[in-house]
Amino acid sequence: MTAQVFDNRSCELGEGPLWHPERGQLFWFDINGKRLMTAGQEWVFNRHVSAAGWVGRNALLVATETDLIRLDLETGAQEVVAPLEAENPVTRSNDGRADPWGGFWIGTMGKRADPGAGAIWRYYRGELRRLYDRITISNAICFAPDGSYAHFADTAPGKVWRQRLSEKDGWPVGEPEIFLDHGPDGPNPDGAVLDAEGNFWCAEWGSSRVRCYAPDGSVLRDVTLPVSQPSCPAFGGPDLRDLYITTARESLTAADLQKEPLAGQVFVAANIAQGQREHEVIL
Repeated sequence: MTAQVFDNRSCELGEGPLWHPERGQLFWFDINGKRLMTAGQEWVFNRHVSAAGWVGRNALLVATETDLIRLDLETGAQEVVAPLEAENPVTRSNDGRADPWGGFWIGTMGKRADPGAGAIWRYYRGELRRLYDRITISNAICFAPDGSYAHFADTAPGKVWRQRLSEKDGWPVGEPEIFLDHGPDGPNPDGAVLDAEGNFWCAEWGSSRVRCYAPDGSVLRDVTLPVSQPSCPAFGGPDLRDLYITTARESLTAADLQKEPLAGQVFVAANIAQGQREHEVIL
């Protein structure tokens, strides 16, 4: 299946698509443009922004390069919830998602993809705790339908892990296990989401596709795009069956952009699979 254009505004580095289930509305980010976007509207920040979770009908928890903030969607008011590597000018936030317990996982990375500069954190009930360090490009944070495990990736070595979670409170239990190992020269795992059956839908940077993997790691199907750099998928639409996909223009040459003029736009593949409802963040 080939995805079609959903929004034709170009992002330098599109990321973090989020379908707000109570508003029936898609939000996404242009990290390099320092903006949060939705149909017909944008919020511009003075620092990089990259991922969000929903907090009630009228607010988002937004991850920025220096903190987690609560953004009021009606007034635009911002309230700092927790600092995030605020003392480290090398890093910024990247991929993130709310978990089934109302927590929020957020990855960081070097602004120049500095090797090992990033980490993955979890905000839960007022505490921001580092879960993993020495991450180069944090990505693919998503959760099993029954909450039994999380996925996360480091794009640089081409690895995706699966982490068992505590049934009680969602903290990691034991060590993560390799789910996919493409190697540094294989498909580049970027953002990902799990559907209602536990299949892993992964945007593969540089491959012009979102690839669906079964829980055993076997390939099920591809959604292809007319651009080379898909960055993150999210399920949405009235029945959560449409797959929205952010993309990027970053690092493309003028010749590349002539070949793929739609780079950086948001795409959608309609009625592709049954997605999960995104979890609400509990502040």
